[in-house]
Amino acid sequence: MHKSFAEAEDLLVEIAQGIEDMPLETDIIVCPPVLYLEMASDIAENSNFYVGAQNVSEHPFGAYTGEISAAMLKSAGADFCIIGHSERRMYQSETDDILAKKATILLENEISPIFCIGETSEIRKGGDYLQFIEQQLTAGLFHLKSQQFENVIIAYEPIWAIGTGITATPSQAQEVHAFIRQLIEKQYSTEVAFNCMLLYGGSCNAGNALELFACPDIDGGLIGGASLKAEDFIAIVNAAETCTKND
Repeated sequence: MHKSFAEAEDLLVEIAQGIEDMPLETDIIVCPPVLYLEMASDIAENSNFYVGAQNVSEHPFGAYTGEISAAMLKSAGADFCIIGHSERRMYQSETDDILAKKATILLENEISPIFCIGETSEIRKGGDYLQFIEQQLTAGLFHLKSQQFENVIIAYEPIWAIGTGITATPSQAQEVHAFIRQLIEKQYSTEVAFNCMLLYGGSCNAGNALELFACPDIDGGLIGGASLKAEDFIAIVNAAETCTKND
C-alpha cells in the first residue's frame, strides 16, 4: 500500500524504460494496488511486463461491498494475482479454505494465482517448518487438477524474513524450495513439478538476488520493498537474467 496514482505511474514508466532494451528471458510481473491496474495495463501494452493484482475475493459476485472479483480483475487487464500473502493471512485472518476458493476462482477466470506460503520464526525454531509448508500447500492448492495447477506460481516467503532485513540464506531457501518441488512431484508428476515456477520472497533485494536466484530450485523472486525503486527493481531483473542465461 504505497504511492499515489501519479507516483505509481512514474514508477511504472521508469521500470518500462529501464527494461525496454533488454533482450529479456525473464518474465516480469508487476502487481500494483487495484486502483492502478488499468493504468498499469495500459503501460504494459507497450512494455515487457505483465500485470497482476494483490488480492481477490473468494466470491464470484454479489453484495460484498469493497471486495474485488476475479472477473473484475480480468476486465482491468490482470493476468496474475497474489493470494495467501503472509500479511493477509495475519491481518485479514485468511484461512487455507478461503485461499483454496480464491485459487479456484482465479483459474476459472484465466488468472494465474501467485500462491504465498511460509512459516513464522516460532515454527522455524520449533523445527516443524517443512510440515507447516506441506499443510499450506495441501490445503490451499492440492485440490486442483493437474491442468489447473500448471497455471499456478508458488512464492515461498518465510514470515521471519519479511520486512525485517533478515534474509533466508541460500541454503535455507533452497531446502524449502526443493521440498516444495518434491511435494508437487508426488501430488502430480515430475513434469508438472519441473515446470512449476517457485519464487523466493522475504527481503530479496538487489544485493542478494543473484545468490538466491542461483539456487537450482529458486526460479525468481516475489519482491516487496525493493520494487518501490525502479533502479533496485531493474537490478533484480538483471540478476534473474544472469541466472537464466547461466542455466
